[in-house]
Amino acid sequence: MNKKQKTMLARIIAAFVIYVSLLIAEKTGTLEPLEWPVLFCLFLVPYLVIGWDIIYKAARGIKNGQVFDENFLMAVATFGAFAVEEYSEAVAVMLFYQVGELFQSYAVNRSRQSISDLMDICPEYANIEENGQLKQVDPDDVSVGDTIVVKPGERIPLDGKVIFGESMVDTSALTGESVPRRVRTGDEIISGCVNGSGLLRVEVTKEFDDSTVARILELVENASSKKAKVENFITRFARYYTPAVVIAAVILAVLPPLILGGGWGEWVRRACIFLVISCPCALVISVPLSFFGGIGAASRNGVLVKGGNYLEALSEMSVIVFDKTGTLTKGEFKVSEILPEGVSAEDLLETAALAESYSDHPISKSIQDAWAKEARKRQQEMQKGFLDTMAQVKVLPSGEDGVYEKPELDLNRIKNAEEISGHGVQAVIDGQKVLAGNEKLMKEAGISYKPCTQAGTTVYVAKNGAFMGTIVISDTIKEGSAEAIEALKQAGVTKTVMLTGDKKAVGEAVARKLKLDEVYAELLPGDKVSKVEELLEAETGKEKVAFVGDGINDAPVLSRADIGIAMGSMGSDAAIEAADVVLMDDDPRKIAAVVRISRKTMAIVKQNIVFALGVKALVLLMGAAGVATMWEAVFADVGVSVIAILNAMRALKT
Repeated sequence: MNKKQKTMLARIIAAFVIYVSLLIAEKTGTLEPLEWPVLFCLFLVPYLVIGWDIIYKAARGIKNGQVFDENFLMAVATFGAFAVEEYSEAVAVMLFYQVGELFQSYAVNRSRQSISDLMDICPEYANIEENGQLKQVDPDDVSVGDTIVVKPGERIPLDGKVIFGESMVDTSALTGESVPRRVRTGDEIISGCVNGSGLLRVEVTKEFDDSTVARILELVENASSKKAKVENFITRFARYYTPAVVIAAVILAVLPPLILGGGWGEWVRRACIFLVISCPCALVISVPLSFFGGIGAASRNGVLVKGGNYLEALSEMSVIVFDKTGTLTKGEFKVSEILPEGVSAEDLLETAALAESYSDHPISKSIQDAWAKEARKRQQEMQKGFLDTMAQVKVLPSGEDGVYEKPELDLNRIKNAEEISGHGVQAVIDGQKVLAGNEKLMKEAGISYKPCTQAGTTVYVAKNGAFMGTIVISDTIKEGSAEAIEALKQAGVTKTVMLTGDKKAVGEAVARKLKLDEVYAELLPGDKVSKVEELLEAETGKEKVAFVGDGINDAPVLSRADIGIAMGSMGSDAAIEAADVVLMDDDPRKIAAVVRISRKTMAIVKQNIVFALGVKALVLLMGAAGVATMWEAVFADVGVSVIAILNAMRALKT
């Protein structure tokens, strides 16, 4: 509890003690001899202790021209109760109303906590080194290219690249992932994370205003300003509803006595009960609170939703469209198949790695990495066999730990390496001419080769005019992509689609593995927009189309879809800016989680609207008919509000 809430609690306790004492005295007959002015003053004490601020807010609202709000309703209703000498009921209404307000304040703070925790990721300083000494400076004063030092336990202030050191980094504030991530020299690192036990030197790659932490804070600050349709409806509803019930209460107090004659006190009492019942607190409080809770639950799961309107749209999503590279796949090329012809797989891979060793193309790097992995594996097998043999004869080499050096290609074996644009590479290895490339290279060299129909990028290898075999390189599917698609279908998404600029065979292979419903391949960025527009046109009713992407070329599609979902960790700035929802750790499984959160939130909102309006309508009719007392009125206002708030807080628990 904050200071304001503690003060309110103290006022409630003080007013409650005085009120109960007066109530006991009234029931035991102690107050019977007293005249009404004395009783009025006695009950006015607890009333002012608990309700002075409500009266002040009502007066200030009238002065500012904002008359019809819950403070005005409470003030008028309790004044009316005092006027008809219902003193205890007047105090009870104000007391329980303030209990409801305290409960609401606590609930709102609780729901805000998940989002306000994100504000703690903002770094206070950055360490730069001057004359061998560390100096703390404002992160805004650090430029791109500068080197900062992050000590153990400190928050990383800016995005950058590790140039020295190794450590475990806590990313939980950004991604919701509790397991720390290891970073070492050469790794990208993002601001807002907490450094573990190692000292890191980081070369800054983005200014503070463009950093991950700055973008997140901006998104969080703007999230509550974008209201859902149902929130806007409740705001408009309250604007007309409150004046209408005040007018109805006045009519109820005045018209029946004029028509029927006499009985003013009874009808004024009914009008006061009518006002208490009609207070729209339950709706005005619980609906925004539900959305705030849903956004908070999403942020705790590492997903930033930019507003309640997007949370509402997610609940209606029926079609989801994915970009392939970087979204469902890692965008990392790896050797997936080695298909030798007349030679061993080891010879084929080594020959290709040597031929590609002077190229820094991703395809070349993937072949070199595959060779290094296989070479390391053979080293480990040799090491194990060597140590097992030594153990059998009970002799272990002194000082020998069996650790081999990192495998390196012998570049002295290569002569005249040459890259043939659009075809591949040509080199002389151990005095023999080697070709490694695509079908065009094989055809131009007149080499008889076996075409490969497998999905992926194919590299054909030949030595001295003889075909050695084929190496297939594929983009690796992300861990969790298949589970993400399955979870989305379980969450009620009816169609999953993938768009890619890659070859048709590659796209279809990925779609089969992930069990996607549709795939469209060989698309340009403009074609992706056209496909999404086709899906939007096919929508019926409240159905919504979401698009998930990460690249700069995805920004137009993210903007065009009903809901744009971007990868926040590896995604481009343009994609994150254009998106409505951001996945902070690039895990596609989080999409199904936020869909479940959105649907639970909307279910809670609808429950609260139906419950609040239903109870109020019933008790309003009872109040107008003279059946309901002030206690039923208190339940219809404060009781319904508390129940609605408790229900709204369930959105935090998703």
